[in-house]
Amino acid sequence: MAQPQKVTDANASAEAEQSPEVREKVELARTFAFHLLKGIKQIGMYRHNEARFPEFLAKAQEAISAYTEKFGPLSLKVEQQNFTLHNEALFTEESSLPYKFFRDGIRQLIFRPGLPLEELVTLTLIALSEPERGAEDVLAQLWRAGMQQVEYVVVEGFSMEGASEDEVQVEVDKVVGYLYSRLQTNSDDFLRFARVSAEDLDAKLDGVEQIRGLVVGGRHATDDLKARLQKDITEEENARLFPKLVGAVFQVVEGGVDDAVLLEEIFLQLLDMLLLQDDFGTVNQIVLKLRALSQRADGGDDLARLLSSFLHKMGEEQRLSRVGESLKTTRAKQPQDVTRYLQALGVDSVLPLLNVLETIELPENRALLCDVLGGFARDLPEPFVARLLSDRPQTVRDMVYILEKSNHPDRVKMFAQVLKSPNLVVKLEVLQIIGRGRTAEARRIIYDALNDSVSQVRMLAAKLLPEFDRDKAFPDLVKLVRDPGWDKKTSDEKAAVYAAIGATNLPAALSMMQQLLAVKPSLLNKRRVMEDKFLAIHGLGGAGSIQSYKLLQAVVEDKSQPLDVLTAARKAMYQTRKALFGDSALPEETT
Repeated sequence: MAQPQKVTDANASAEAEQSPEVREKVELARTFAFHLLKGIKQIGMYRHNEARFPEFLAKAQEAISAYTEKFGPLSLKVEQQNFTLHNEALFTEESSLPYKFFRDGIRQLIFRPGLPLEELVTLTLIALSEPERGAEDVLAQLWRAGMQQVEYVVVEGFSMEGASEDEVQVEVDKVVGYLYSRLQTNSDDFLRFARVSAEDLDAKLDGVEQIRGLVVGGRHATDDLKARLQKDITEEENARLFPKLVGAVFQVVEGGVDDAVLLEEIFLQLLDMLLLQDDFGTVNQIVLKLRALSQRADGGDDLARLLSSFLHKMGEEQRLSRVGESLKTTRAKQPQDVTRYLQALGVDSVLPLLNVLETIELPENRALLCDVLGGFARDLPEPFVARLLSDRPQTVRDMVYILEKSNHPDRVKMFAQVLKSPNLVVKLEVLQIIGRGRTAEARRIIYDALNDSVSQVRMLAAKLLPEFDRDKAFPDLVKLVRDPGWDKKTSDEKAAVYAAIGATNLPAALSMMQQLLAVKPSLLNKRRVMEDKFLAIHGLGGAGSIQSYKLLQAVVEDKSQPLDVLTAARKAMYQTRKALFGDSALPEETT
């Protein structure tokens, strides 16, 4: 094979200017580099939306296909700050992309005809990965990906005693040049041309000192140094870069911009960048600034439309999903900033926010989002009511909490639907919330629950009923005692009903308990009388008043009562005393 003629950079540049074919190659390669860089920026802003990555890189794939269809494989030389072709730089602006390949020793990137879009997406994601944050190094990822239409040439760094770095670089470049020339072919069977024997290599390296067997050494950055540098970069972004960037954007806004579409795109990219950093505080500042500017007499209408568009973008599903990812398992650094962000959204964001709520696992963040949704539920209760019959108990609890938080006038009627749920725990929780309503509608629901099919629900309803109206509760509860089905109820439910009767603290209720305790058992009714006495003691214990305490004390002092009744009365008396006077005080000391 003939040796390529050596030319200087200046001569190569001049040759490129003289050759139309070379100029066309460079222009097509620059078009590919331009669309690749643009696609990378879009991926950076929409990193959470992986489905759109092929869309962002479609034009780059079209550009490289145009090159390879006309000129065959595209071979780019990788330098520290750029990709080059025929010694011409391809990127017209600074990018860290070339350095990521250069750092791992990659010196040539070769794109063969028929490059599929999937492989271009894979290569781009590998280039965007961050080994400093735990990702595999670029070489390992390229090896694992096994791309068919993308090749690369890797050079390791060597050091030789008695030789400068430049001298070593020259010799290594000769090796790489020879190996690369063996890889070049226009045949489909290109692997046949990649076979290089040791004899061939020795023959071609005439005048190059042998470098095999050298020990590669160097100083590597420690984990502590990497962590410190990463922390400094983060602080630089949050404390200086973003505030300066926002300030610069508003200087442009205040100076006047005729292109409204361009201005919206600027703010949209700024919003996505801030959300990726979980910087809700800066987003809130942008909203406040836009709202203030929109109220100006001059140009306020355009800024009002910009504000409306910005708020709409804040509440789009993909961005709220990004917020949900941030809140899923990690406690918010500034919860008040997240709350203000969500409160600024419109009613169109209710359904996406409800979907986000389903994914959040941290209780503090669920409560934060529920508090925000409570502000929407008063004007738009339907989405929340529809979820009251969900199969997930946590969802039902959240919806009940939100509707209660909203103070909607008809929320008690909405809660009544939950009592149809098969989940007992949820029914009991909702019944407790309804019991705090103190309205006629709430009392009606509690009264209807006295006939529920589940005994626990009936017991709780009996306990809550006296808290509405004692005078009305007494006859309703006594009606249960006189019902033909009373004997079929469990002892726990009977005790709960009597405790509720006593809780009315009406003279008629206490008199009823006294009468039951005064009955003398006979041989035929002993079991029934004993049961009534125990229920009466539960009633006096449920009253929890001075008068009921004295009645229990009288029972304890009545030695004619059965021993089991005396024991139950003594226990109820001490519990009542503790509730009235505390652990240390005695009733005699309070008189």
